[in-house]
Amino acid sequence: MRKSLPFALSKDRSFFESLGDWMGDVLYDELPEKGFECRDEQIFMAYQIEQALKEKNILFAEAGVGTGKTIAYLLPAISYARYTGKPALIACADETLIDQLVKEGGDIYKLQKTLGLDIDVRLAKSRDQYLCLKRFEEAEKVETDEWIDDIAFSIPDGVYAQGSMIALQPYGERSDYPTVSDEDWQKVNYNAIMQCSVCELRNRCGQTLHRSHYRKSTDLVICSQDFLMEHLATKESREREGQLALLPEVSMIVLDEGHLLEYAAQKAMTYKVQATTIVQLLERLMVDGVRERTLYAMEKLQDDHELFFDQLRDDIVASNEDRKRINKSKALLDYGKQLINDVEVLMEEFVFESEMYMIPEYELNMAEEYLEQYEASLRIFIAQGDAVDWLEETDGEETLVIMPRLITEVLAEKLFSKKLPIVFSSATLSVNKDFSYIAYSLGIRDYQSFSVPSPFDYEEVMKIYLHELTQRDKTARVQQLLRDGEQTLILFKSKQAMLNFKAELPIMERMYVAFEGDRELSAIVRDFQQGTIKTLCSYHLWEGLDLPEEALTRVIIYDLPFPPQDPLFDAKRTFAENPFEEVELPFMQLRLQQGMGRLIRTSNDHGDIHILLNEEEQKQRAAFENIVAVVPEIK
Repeated sequence: MRKSLPFALSKDRSFFESLGDWMGDVLYDELPEKGFECRDEQIFMAYQIEQALKEKNILFAEAGVGTGKTIAYLLPAISYARYTGKPALIACADETLIDQLVKEGGDIYKLQKTLGLDIDVRLAKSRDQYLCLKRFEEAEKVETDEWIDDIAFSIPDGVYAQGSMIALQPYGERSDYPTVSDEDWQKVNYNAIMQCSVCELRNRCGQTLHRSHYRKSTDLVICSQDFLMEHLATKESREREGQLALLPEVSMIVLDEGHLLEYAAQKAMTYKVQATTIVQLLERLMVDGVRERTLYAMEKLQDDHELFFDQLRDDIVASNEDRKRINKSKALLDYGKQLINDVEVLMEEFVFESEMYMIPEYELNMAEEYLEQYEASLRIFIAQGDAVDWLEETDGEETLVIMPRLITEVLAEKLFSKKLPIVFSSATLSVNKDFSYIAYSLGIRDYQSFSVPSPFDYEEVMKIYLHELTQRDKTARVQQLLRDGEQTLILFKSKQAMLNFKAELPIMERMYVAFEGDRELSAIVRDFQQGTIKTLCSYHLWEGLDLPEEALTRVIIYDLPFPPQDPLFDAKRTFAENPFEEVELPFMQLRLQQGMGRLIRTSNDHGDIHILLNEEEQKQRAAFENIVAVVPEIK
């Protein structure tokens, strides 16, 4: 049911005039009376967002740590949602930050309690954040460890009961299983080859129940930027097939930590071909009664696929980067052409099989859908046009990733051309108040922007230390720093860099350090905040992590976060006149500012930042010393 506005409308004043009056009352009077600080920067940001709503513009809202950005965008967003009758969408940097935004004690919770607002806020998580009943049933046949039983006991009794589903509540979120490792979760969650539209369990699936729940929100829908991009990438095809889009129609979008949208878009706008998926998929179709011609066609495709990946491994350019370059040999391209032919032959055989009903309909539809995408991926790969491709590990599998075109074109077409108010909110959107890097990266030409500083006196509460040493000595220096037992976040430029550090750390010391990926990340963060873990190592938490006061008193930047030397960034460098100035440097500066911003989140925070610099990194001191909050000391 549509909710009433939090203020009265009158005939002689427009909605936006009334909104401005109400926000002034709340920010200048009501919140300060209840103990909130009155911050000029926060008030300025709220009114800039109101103007962007009025003009339906794109706004880069850069506001320093401690400004109160969340409340500044929540007040106009909730009001605009109720005015238009469509919810506002808040897209966070990742799934972990969704839970933080709605936690007890967070800004939404505070607004509800302080202003007496009944805010209808619902979470829309990415599909891989939900349990897939089909995959769970398969895993239950082979897994014997305790984690699979924990998930089994959590599934409501009504899921497998006959009759109405009305009373069944949403279930099966990733965050419901904090002790399950990422590796194990990837055996039972939704993945891209599952065909929900033809699954007989779809109406009893936790993901379906959650989707039905968040569609009914009247105020706020909160999702990750990954999921927003997946929604945009699949919207047209889902509607053609008679399915609802993943997200409902919204009145506006707030991109919290909006500088990360480019990476979410890249992730969504790609094709993926995995080494073992097609082999496993076709094995499920090799049931009794299948025609010999079809079996032969499936076996041929499996064999040629394995030959393709064997050659792909031979054509990889060796490196320590997560994304591996591919030197496409003639043999590799020939195998790709053969696979396209194999798929076409097999799809013709499937036409006959569908009439014989020997293969279960769900399994056959799933295979056909996957093979269509598989063939499209290979055609782009062998065409050697403007696509960017690489080999990486995804969900523990070797994965060929193919990005068909630059995401600037896709975003312009699917997002920025819709005359929808879009607010990028972050402490770091510019380099020295110049927004051209992020605008260029996203293909945005027309926008409003502003930058307001943090209200904190950093000189009083924070020290920054630069450690000049060799790369080999970094681990030993970290060990020295950790001996005092301070609550420490260590940030790495990549997963591989973190794993290298982990391997160098003595086994006994590893027991007292939490590493991203060991368990569900929000559960690790929760233990760290409560002090049961003293050291947290991460390659993702450069932004969005909010741990006030004694929960975090030291941040160690293990290496300067320059972009990787991989095919994706190589493509960006190719389009730049001066790759270092236009790509390398602003990426590092923005990410470094974000990492340092983890330390001071409230006026009661304090602590140290330690930046470890090897010989090459020491040459870049001038590139970041002008953007740090206090003058650093050399250790």
